Amino acid sequence: MDITFNKNEDQNKQLLAEVKRRLQKVKKGGGEKRIESHHKKGKLTARERINYLTDTNTEFLEIGAFAGENMYNEVGGCPSGGVVAGIGYVSGKQCVIVANDATVKAGAWFPITAKKNMRAQEIAIENRLPIIYLVDSAGVFLPMQDEIFPDKEHFGRQFRNNAVMSSMGIVQVAAIMGSCVAGGAYLPIMSDEALIVDKTGSIFLAGSYLVKSAIGEVIDNETLGGATTHCEVSGVTDNKFPNDKAALDYIKDIFAKLGNSPQAGFNRIKPQKPRLNPEELYGLLPTDRTKPYNMHELIYRLVDNSEFSEYKAAYGKTLICGTARVDGWAVGIVANQRLVVKSKKGEMQMGGVIYSDSANKAARFIMNCNQRNIPLVFLQDVSGFMVGSKAEHGGIIKDGAKMVNAMANSVVPKFTFIIGNSYGAGNYAMCGKAYDPRLIYAWPTAQMAVMSGAAAANTLLQINVAAAKAKGQVLSDQEKKEQLEKITSRYNEQLSPYYAAARLWVDGIIDPLETRKVISMGIEAANHAPITKPFNVGVIQT
Repeated sequence: MDITFNKNEDQNKQLLAEVKRRLQKVKKGGGEKRIESHHKKGKLTARERINYLTDTNTEFLEIGAFAGENMYNEVGGCPSGGVVAGIGYVSGKQCVIVANDATVKAGAWFPITAKKNMRAQEIAIENRLPIIYLVDSAGVFLPMQDEIFPDKEHFGRQFRNNAVMSSMGIVQVAAIMGSCVAGGAYLPIMSDEALIVDKTGSIFLAGSYLVKSAIGEVIDNETLGGATTHCEVSGVTDNKFPNDKAALDYIKDIFAKLGNSPQAGFNRIKPQKPRLNPEELYGLLPTDRTKPYNMHELIYRLVDNSEFSEYKAAYGKTLICGTARVDGWAVGIVANQRLVVKSKKGEMQMGGVIYSDSANKAARFIMNCNQRNIPLVFLQDVSGFMVGSKAEHGGIIKDGAKMVNAMANSVVPKFTFIIGNSYGAGNYAMCGKAYDPRLIYAWPTAQMAVMSGAAAANTLLQINVAAAKAKGQVLSDQEKKEQLEKITSRYNEQLSPYYAAARLWVDGIIDPLETRKVISMGIEAANHAPITKPFNVGVIQT
């Protein structure tokens, strides 16, 4: 291996170490003292509950681990959005699990908590996966109620989703393992079966203090809405259990008896590991996004036996399209190429940019995958579509629209990985979050924005200079330099994959070596949802 490979490897492993360091902090939730206090009450933490519930030696694919990071520092923060969510296996059945983390503000709901809960429900709906709610929440975080209560995508939307999932026949099981108050009480009770843990679980629309304030009645919380009350008097909950583990054991038993559902029929054969060493990914991908690299080499280290059947290899070379297998599953891959390549006409093309020929090729390939019932994987490292008079006169907007149309109307499941750049309309064409990928994850090298930091900073500086000039002012070179540094610093912070992950623009930041796992578990989940909608691109410009 050469010195460039070694340098890339060192830098990528440093980025990965930072991901792991931050993840370890996130997994502590509200901190050691609150975890200890939780244990003294005889309760398991959210992550301990999930670990006990899920099958031994199986994977748990976490969704939104970095949700809320650095978003609510003024009120003490909200690690992981105050809720742990993901795809796991219970009694051999793949399912979605959502567990409130009561070590974070007593499990109170922040705006990002609602967004994360609904993302988990969206995954369950799209993939027809059963969902388990482990409820332990003090309700809406009142200082931010205006940002979580009344709008379409706010707190109440999850109860609408409960109803929709029920009508679709998606199994929902809830265990009330702590507080469950106010509007939040509807979530478990709109599930198919609601369990409650004695003495620690409680459920009511208004707690004892609010009841006294509202109607003058004096009553304690246990009598008002404890396990005995709701299992023996109101009938709101179905069964009570002496502790967390007993309740979780009952959920395991429910899932052990679930019947099988129809499948989408995605093709799978016996999995094979890549023939080329996947750990070489660290050395092949430069952290310097001005440096070229060959995306083919990354693909070979992600797919079974390092075998990749390329589509139109000699045409539209800034996009790579082709079929392969990942953990045995047949997949169609659309990937940006960051090498500087020659076009069919012998012209040079910039890597990471989508040209007309590339867009046309990708649109046709996406159509083929839909025709053949092959899930799509997008590997993003895109600077956007080509600009300039030649591109415009050649119809780049029309050709880009074809690709976006085909991708947006795709009925096979889509999975997106942001490897490097994800800028502008390139993010859209390569199946960014707005285009409903079943899962979307970032590598530690990812950046997402309208344009690169340098381009954006220079553009904003030019606007500031022009605005100053209009007022009769002239900025000195030093002032321009200071403004450029300030703008660049702010913009670079927003480019970070952590910024995107905190806001759930991506489902998480992963080690590149986890990419195969995400694809495999994602297609397994998608296989629970038969495709009933025909593929139709509608009207396109030719």
